[in-house]
Amino acid sequence: MFAIRSRIGRVGISLSKRSKLFTNKPSFQSLSTASAAYNQTVEAFPSIVIGSDGNLSAQGPFAESQAQYLKPDPDTVQELAEKLEQSNMGVVAHYYMDVELQGVLTSIQKQQLAQSSTSKIAIADSLAMGDYAVEMCKNGATSIACLGVDFMSESVATIMARNGYGHVPVYRATSQHIGCSLAESAENDSYRAWLQSGQDQNALHVVYINTSLETKAVSNSIIPTITCTSSNVMATMLQASSEIKNLQIMYGPDTYMGQNLVTMFTSILNAGWDDDKIASTLHPLHNRATIEKLRDSINVFPNGNCVVHHMFGNEVVKTVKENYNDAYVTAHLEVPGEMFEIAMEKSLEDRGVVGSTSDILKFITKKVEAAVEEELKHPSSEKRRLKFILGTEAGMVTSIVKSIQDIIETAKSMNVETEIIFPVSSEAVAGTDDEDITVVPGVAGGEGCSTAGGCATCPFMKMNDLDALSDIADMVIQNDNEVKLKSHLPPQRLAGMKIDGKDAIDLGSEPILYMRHFMKEKSMPQNLVEKLTS
Repeated sequence: MFAIRSRIGRVGISLSKRSKLFTNKPSFQSLSTASAAYNQTVEAFPSIVIGSDGNLSAQGPFAESQAQYLKPDPDTVQELAEKLEQSNMGVVAHYYMDVELQGVLTSIQKQQLAQSSTSKIAIADSLAMGDYAVEMCKNGATSIACLGVDFMSESVATIMARNGYGHVPVYRATSQHIGCSLAESAENDSYRAWLQSGQDQNALHVVYINTSLETKAVSNSIIPTITCTSSNVMATMLQASSEIKNLQIMYGPDTYMGQNLVTMFTSILNAGWDDDKIASTLHPLHNRATIEKLRDSINVFPNGNCVVHHMFGNEVVKTVKENYNDAYVTAHLEVPGEMFEIAMEKSLEDRGVVGSTSDILKFITKKVEAAVEEELKHPSSEKRRLKFILGTEAGMVTSIVKSIQDIIETAKSMNVETEIIFPVSSEAVAGTDDEDITVVPGVAGGEGCSTAGGCATCPFMKMNDLDALSDIADMVIQNDNEVKLKSHLPPQRLAGMKIDGKDAIDLGSEPILYMRHFMKEKSMPQNLVEKLTS
């Protein structure tokens, strides 16, 4: 048992019950419109400041709850490190993971890299998790712990199997179903009906990677489907529309992301980009006319939202505009239009970024590196503070802090500070009299959740905790509870199933393979093109 147990431990979170795909599913009426629908009035947001010496200070209880685990207990780090080494287990974790767990894993990763050129710990986005798992298998890992939601463990296991490591078990942190509000919005009758409406329209279904293998399989059986990430979704649409005439694009299930993509194309047109700029910046086979045609061909699923990014609504944006005009603004493609638009405006001035979690991390890192370099070239006695609004899940702060501290340690800069600002309302945290625990999980089931359903941190992701990972390592080491270990394997809903006479797993894997072909070759797979043009 750990010397210091997790602050929350095994809190059961069940925001929605899972049932058979597209059968008797909830309507998700609370997430049916693409706008945040509750009062978030707040004058100042909580934040974490990374000083010029690399030390941290937190402003506000929400930020304090995030910061207290960024420098983990050494005994806890050593205990888990020994268990992972003894079990020969690799760990892939999503950026949105519990801050306490990320802090410990980051410290173990640093130890491993100090002793070897490789590590069996990786914190990444959902697509890269699978690639890291394959590399760990190549380096001798005999099992993989996947810390995320269920569709991530499915995806990791699928990618491993396609690379010859299907025999290596992938374990989830809990035997319970780890859901996802966004992924489950594609698992109901309305999504299937929406897809069927495109069967006679020469339509390509561009589906967000953050969905279940079952969703990908069923979707692919209705209309041709290719997966995308938040970092390649625009490129996917541009390439597909350049290769296939009169293509209709059906994007789902993330409503905010789909609407934001339409907004991005409109902003480009409204900004007066000419044909040459579009060809050189976006895609060599596109111009103003084709971009307008592409924009008008995008059909966005209307009822799919992430409970985290649903948090950033009108009042948050109002506070950003009124009180944080000097800050850089970052926004994930999944955030509501109001927050996205302000980040989009800032990005045109190189004062913000819109994109994926990796895009946000790269942007912040680049800005801090540039400030440090400038300070070293032209030393000043005055402190300079860079402020960044973090328009995504708060768990991202672990990777951001690590990156900034590495920059400071390498450059020995003495005057550049960085402030990471969490745009959450005061109602998104619940106080406690316990001096060791300043905030507790909110009323909607997760730390930083509001009564209206938006969360600054993902309650599903927080089902992965330090104790759960330790227990998995113990079970692997002891190897005396095969039944219990099997309950931690990814969902096997498609095993042995066929859809229209085709293997369901193959149908679900095909859209992922299409995307990987596009990422490697920069063109649509020929058999996908043939499906759409035959």
